[in-house]
Amino acid sequence: MTLAETPAGLRILHLSDTHLFSDGSLHYGRVDTLAALDRTLARAAALDAIDLVVASGDLSDDGGDESYRLLASRLAPFADDRGADVVYAMGNHDLRSGFETVLGARETVTLRGGFRVVTLDTSVPGAGYGALDAEQLDRLAGILAVPAPHGTVVVLHHPPVPAASALLAALELTNPEALLDVCAAGDVRLILGGHYHHALAAEARGIPVIVAPGVANSSDPIAAAGTERAVIGSGFAVVDLPLEGEPRAVFLPAPGPEDGVEIFDLDAAEVERIAVAAGSGA
Repeated sequence: MTLAETPAGLRILHLSDTHLFSDGSLHYGRVDTLAALDRTLARAAALDAIDLVVASGDLSDDGGDESYRLLASRLAPFADDRGADVVYAMGNHDLRSGFETVLGARETVTLRGGFRVVTLDTSVPGAGYGALDAEQLDRLAGILAVPAPHGTVVVLHHPPVPAASALLAALELTNPEALLDVCAAGDVRLILGGHYHHALAAEARGIPVIVAPGVANSSDPIAAAGTERAVIGSGFAVVDLPLEGEPRAVFLPAPGPEDGVEIFDLDAAEVERIAVAAGSGA
């Protein structure tokens, strides 16, 4: 099967970390994130067959209502043209008021062709790390108590798998095992996340975990230990989840004229400062 063919199952366009601004500000004073999103969707437009568009958090950088309107003005018509559904998840940069005003509930259940898609809000107001409380986990367990015909996809911002850098390690999901306990006890076949700004395919407790590249920029997972580096570059994932069996993920770039230009290169001291300010301290 090629990407040009229509798969039997659920085809997902997985986007993450769009970091849009309400006033057109440039990310890190350099990146036009709305232009990056437009370029990403133009590249993804070659996919005629899409069942679901997933935007897995850090949708806004400033949390303003207009940033979410800009996002919806792009993703909704893109999905409508293909008969696809759209689901949005909260990230640590998102603000609840703006998200809920424009995009709706922060945690949702979407049914599509026998698949169930559940979004979780892992954001902690004012922090960069993620967490799920007991009420959220109980709610998820209740949803999963009744299996879906073709299983469940969980969408969240902070992935339940380790980060590659010291800074992102300080900003991980604090209780991944509690989440995985619930998922493994149910019919979860796939977990989709963002936050790391680079492509990642992993497995946790037998469940495939796919992390989409960032739309706003690309982090460097092999930067020197203790540092954090990012460059200009956007990408996305196309995930095919068949009716039975394992998912397949393809990671694609959305090329731009400045790809590879360094945005920042934080030394260990600056990484530690940010980790103390925004991390969990765990």
